[in-house]
Amino acid sequence: MSYISVDVESDGQIPYKYSMVCFGAVIVEPTLSKTFYGKTQPISDIWEPEALKVSGFTREDHLKFEDPAKVMQEFLDWILKNSIGKPIFITDNLAFDWQWINYYFHTYLGQNPFGWSGRRIGDLYSGMKKNSFASSEWKKYLRKTPHTHNPVDDAKGNAEAILAMRDMGLNIKLI
Repeated sequence: MSYISVDVESDGQIPYKYSMVCFGAVIVEPTLSKTFYGKTQPISDIWEPEALKVSGFTREDHLKFEDPAKVMQEFLDWILKNSIGKPIFITDNLAFDWQWINYYFHTYLGQNPFGWSGRRIGDLYSGMKKNSFASSEWKKYLRKTPHTHNPVDDAKGNAEAILAMRDMGLNIKLI
């Protein structure tokens, strides 16, 4: 099994009505050297300027990005090349990031290599601390890479947190 830290930036709250702008992924392993970055063209004419602004891109930039089908195929190819066994989706905001990747995989490729589920880092941390209110503490202490809203940076920071939790005693098998 390979844990893959994923982060998504979008121009709105939900897939189909809005569009994924870009996403990043990192294989969770000590070097954090296996990364993926994808930028996808809009799939909708509806977008929220404030949401898009978070990504650092303009609508004009976004319109020039690649076809989502091509990007998702490249992402699938990257996953198959870099993961061992079943890939496991892990992120800091599972409800948000998962919906985009799942929707785009199913819409453009008819399948999601992650299957039907993923993991939320805050829940793992809360379980380790035996405190359901500890779910956001890890963001302050366990990330090394600053949270910039560049999705590769953010996925890498989340992967660093997972490695730190492993060092703290989390029983997690990494490649």
